[in-house]
Amino acid sequence: MEFLTSPIDWWIEPFVDNIFMRNALWSGLLAVLATSTVGTWVVLRGMSFFGEALAHGVLPGLAIAFILGGDTTLGALIAALVMVSGINLIRNYSPLPDDSSIGLLYVGFLALAVVIMSSSSGAYAGDLGRFLFGSITGVTNSDLIRQLIIAGVVLLGVVFCHRAFLVMTFDEVQARLMGLRPRLAHAALLALLAISIVASFQAVGNLLVFAFLVAPPSTAAMLVRRIPAIMTTAALLGTVSVVVGLLISYHHDTAAGATMALGTVILFLMALTIRSLVGSYKVRLAA
Repeated sequence: MEFLTSPIDWWIEPFVDNIFMRNALWSGLLAVLATSTVGTWVVLRGMSFFGEALAHGVLPGLAIAFILGGDTTLGALIAALVMVSGINLIRNYSPLPDDSSIGLLYVGFLALAVVIMSSSSGAYAGDLGRFLFGSITGVTNSDLIRQLIIAGVVLLGVVFCHRAFLVMTFDEVQARLMGLRPRLAHAALLALLAISIVASFQAVGNLLVFAFLVAPPSTAAMLVRRIPAIMTTAALLGTVSVVVGLLISYHHDTAAGATMALGTVILFLMALTIRSLVGSYKVRLAA
């Protein structure tokens, strides 16, 4: 119970005394900022499976960039955009439903990543763990600047496309009648989703970024109704998960990315439980 008996030592000093903890905090907050805004639309439009597929779809780009000695962030971004383009092409020209086209590319990209990784040298395995599960305590100033730029691009895109995303989410026919070009808006949303995932994999890793993308917006959607409020609440919930997850990781030597991701799921379960109890109480009162 040190977090209650010695609050300064538990909550404050780790960030004051350790530069790597401060960098990790900023990295986590930037990841939350990017994923919460885009993740709101992912949840409202029922695109969670696509988010999971895209989170894994960046792996071939990471592997190729690492082997060639290039920028892994750039490699991940190119792979994500290639996957987004492929899904749009299949969506437009194939009779298959969206989940089938996403599943096909998901399997293809994941298989390609495994082939590339299995052909690389044994020394690659250590960095593979960093890509899959994150290395937030190893974030550098240049990483933070890159995350800041990407998060800024995501926020600008979400603000600029807000009206198109809003109408498209609830009535695609109406969006077309209003001249909002729903297909182009959908492609823009996929691109922003890809960028936000790339911005976050350094913090929580490729396999755990899905938790940050879906859990805070899902929790927020149970608590508030208006979309700006959902985005704000999701960002606050993600911030709580980042701060508490980092501190638990620091004091108890757990994996930082996994601890933060687990925090987002725990908050969702807590909100769901409270909502269910309140609903049951209201039903009893009405009876």
